[in-house]
Amino acid sequence: MDKNTICLWYDKEAEDAARFYAGLFPNSAVRSVSRAPADFPGGKAGDVLVVNFTVLGIPCIGLNGGPIFPHSEAFSFQVMTEDQEETDRYWDAIVGNGGRESECGWCKDRWGLNWQITPRTLTEAMAAGGEEAKRAFQAMMTMRKIDVAAIDRARQG
Repeated sequence: MDKNTICLWYDKEAEDAARFYAGLFPNSAVRSVSRAPADFPGGKAGDVLVVNFTVLGIPCIGLNGGPIFPHSEAFSFQVMTEDQEETDRYWDAIVGNGGRESECGWCKDRWGLNWQITPRTLTEAMAAGGEEAKRAFQAMMTMRKIDVAAIDRARQG
């Protein structure tokens, strides 16, 4: 058992979500699935209660706790990408599997979990500061999925 684990609350789809993430991202896996040993309010014996999984090496627990606490933008996974191909692969998989686009590299998967698909060039531009950061930031503010070539052009002025 990991010392620190992120607990993600789902209605009833923790296993489906964990299997999707494990199939999409490297260094990700479903480690275990725990089922209810008896009937309980809102569920039956045998229903999935908890799923232990990793996303990009980060230990997570998916808890099927019902609809009372939906995901919000207050929590997101930020995934650093190396190029447009990797950015497109993750973005398109999340959005194309029942998710939806948001602004500035953010998207939401079909279970409501938020993701920031962030090309390294954008992070480097912001770290550089000054006019380079300003230009990259202004370019990013016009985007949904980040366009790596447009960020690179903005960085150069």
